[in-house]
Amino acid sequence: MLAGERGSASLEFLTVGMILLVPLVYLVLAVASIQAAALGVEGAARQAARVAVLQADGSATGAGVERTVGVVLADYGVDPGAASVDLICSARCDAPGSRVTVHVHVAVPLPLVPQALASSSIGTVQLESSATHTVSRFAGAT
Repeated sequence: MLAGERGSASLEFLTVGMILLVPLVYLVLAVASIQAAALGVEGAARQAARVAVLQADGSATGAGVERTVGVVLADYGVDPGAASVDLICSARCDAPGSRVTVHVHVAVPLPLVPQALASSSIGTVQLESSATHTVSRFAGAT
């Protein structure tokens, strides 16, 4: 054992441990945040498409879809105000047999990123999902 190396193992362990541990913890936080938002966006699109095909009044479909997307995204911790929702119908949205597609797009900020970078595309991850459902052929029948 050399006399000059005495007691330096703990210092090296702390230095290398911090250099490796901090990025690893941030990676886990970022992946968890993105995964939660991805599940929220996918669930919001799916539930909004279901709401759109179940709406009896075609004029209320857009408001119901927006409200559904907002509630589902809020449940997953995603800001509903950052979401854009597109509703596309193959015919009238309430016509039996028509296909209703809902596209949801959200820019999710990465954790611990300053607001200046989070407002640009550098500090965000773009997530998007779509879902399609068909209006029942018995829709509107009483």
